[in-house]
Amino acid sequence: MKHNKHPLIHKMLRRSRIVDALVILMGVCAFWVAASGPASAEMRPYPVVKLQSLDKITARTETFEARVGSTVKFGPLFIKVQSCRKSDPIDEPESASFLQIWEIDQENEAQWVFSGWMFASSPALSPMDHPIYDVWVLDCLSDQAPEKKNDELKSEEIQPAPQEDVEQSGAVDGPPAASE
Repeated sequence: MKHNKHPLIHKMLRRSRIVDALVILMGVCAFWVAASGPASAEMRPYPVVKLQSLDKITARTETFEARVGSTVKFGPLFIKVQSCRKSDPIDEPESASFLQIWEIDQENEAQWVFSGWMFASSPALSPMDHPIYDVWVLDCLSDQAPEKKNDELKSEEIQPAPQEDVEQSGAVDGPPAASE
């Protein structure tokens, strides 16, 4: 007994194949639309980063700004800002900065504390691991002179010293050597 000769079954099978084809076509279209999504999700460079720091012993926080390429001192930490990028205003808000942070210990030795990207929206994604200090990114700012208020900013920008001065004084104007 063959069931495929029945006209009702033929109609149902044809409709089922058409529905299946439409579902597959809708899935392909949805994937294509999702994959092509907004193409403007790129980050733009900014010349100034706004950072916040915490001294875990005294519970004091400081908010300060630093220009890209500069090195800022916070306690025994040196923070070199390599880059600061921010998403477009129409995209989901995000600011990220590439920071290199090192510490000068009591023997005048430089030790890496952190080197990498920090994200303002997710500070725990790439945290600095230090027993006393925390540093995190708040925002990237346009090319305005960083605000320096006596109450808020006690960190000072470090100007690189000539190499002969560095060797004589034992001061450090850059991060530890790559071998450390």
